[in-house]
Amino acid sequence: MSEESKARNDAEPGGWRDALAALRPDQWTKNLLVLAALGFAWGDRARPDHVATAGTVLAVALAALVFCALSSAVYILNDLLDIEADRAHPLKRLRPIAAGRLAIPRARLMAGLLLLAAAAVSCAWLPRPFLGVAALYVAIQALYSACLKRAALTDLVVIAGGFVLRAMAGAFAARVDISPWLLLCTFFLALFLAAGKRRHEKAALADGSAQQRPSLEKYSLDLLDRLVSITAAVTIVAYAMYTLAPETVLKFGTHAMGFTLPFVVFGVFRYLDLLYRHAKGDQPEKVLLTDIPLLINILLYAGTVWVIFLFS
Repeated sequence: MSEESKARNDAEPGGWRDALAALRPDQWTKNLLVLAALGFAWGDRARPDHVATAGTVLAVALAALVFCALSSAVYILNDLLDIEADRAHPLKRLRPIAAGRLAIPRARLMAGLLLLAAAAVSCAWLPRPFLGVAALYVAIQALYSACLKRAALTDLVVIAGGFVLRAMAGAFAARVDISPWLLLCTFFLALFLAAGKRRHEKAALADGSAQQRPSLEKYSLDLLDRLVSITAAVTIVAYAMYTLAPETVLKFGTHAMGFTLPFVVFGVFRYLDLLYRHAKGDQPEKVLLTDIPLLINILLYAGTVWVIFLFS
């Protein structure tokens, strides 16, 4: 096959598998954080109607789907902006847009349709505050894709802020309040995972790190190690403060949430072990759903919370 015909074939639109891959459905697990609001809708003992209704469940489920659409649109935008850099990356060069299996005009159309669909669902069935948070999420993520990801430290804060916005969006959709302490836990946990991912990338890419991700040039392994340690410690402290906060005790009708702290500590320690001893910090969302000790820990945490709710 000639170079000309090969280039022409690369420019042709790919199949539905390439279109689906460009949406990065494996990243949708991050949007499960939107569903966390259901726990507050069910567990709020400070409200006489603390049992979540079918309407609440539907609203939060729609909110999670909206964020899946928004995040996929942002991923496509990011791939379009980074197409040349991705082609030089050992793994990212296999992505549909970088590999030429998904034509650029088609990718742009997909991103536009996802944004329109998300806006239509938000305006029709979700509260106005949710729409504001969703719009802010898209604006910040677009800025991140365009320029903020090249700024060291700022990139970590923006990533963590995206998770906080997801938690807030779920709360607005369910029309419940979330403790500021829990939002801080979300923020620092996301910072911890993002710093760990940068640390893995810096160590793995070595001298080529700046070419693959410009912000890595401004990081050192020593700095990233310190950031990982600080954010890990602050995450644990923030969660401990959340479990003991008066509004948490009032909301759930018990002081027993403090008994869930050991599971959070083990989760942080296990992830540190995976990051430093097993070099598995590149895909936190995958590690959290595939590592057996972490999965068992999450199930034990959920079971403990359920028991506390039953006997409170």
